[in-house]
Amino acid sequence: MSELKTRPTDASVEDFINGVQNARRREDARAVCAMLGEITGEKPVMWGPSIIGFGRYTYVNTTNKPADWPIIGLSPRKANLSVYIMPGFTERPDLMARIGKVNTSVSCLYINRLEDVDMGVLRDLCEWSVATMRARYPTG
Repeated sequence: MSELKTRPTDASVEDFINGVQNARRREDARAVCAMLGEITGEKPVMWGPSIIGFGRYTYVNTTNKPADWPIIGLSPRKANLSVYIMPGFTERPDLMARIGKVNTSVSCLYINRLEDVDMGVLRDLCEWSVATMRARYPTG
């Protein structure tokens, strides 16, 4: 059985963001990274080679083994900026109706351009996500 590849590393978040080739995506990543740091009160950490995570929680994965994952995170991908909203979106149709031009999958919010998103609504969604995850997975 292989180990989970996406784990915290000592890689520099700043270097990773600086290495994003698309200037708009790089600036969008900086803005969202700063916002997530404010919301969580946590420093960003690289998880694997391409995810910037904040905080962590432990869940039991499909193989019945505990696994760690960031409470919230982002990744400036080539096609879009992905924000990892771990509780998903079904509980917050009110926010999703007002957030702007985004796409979603189970727990990923895909943003092509941050200027197409209502930043207040994005902040509200991220604050709700962090609070929900901390309530579901308390630490200490």
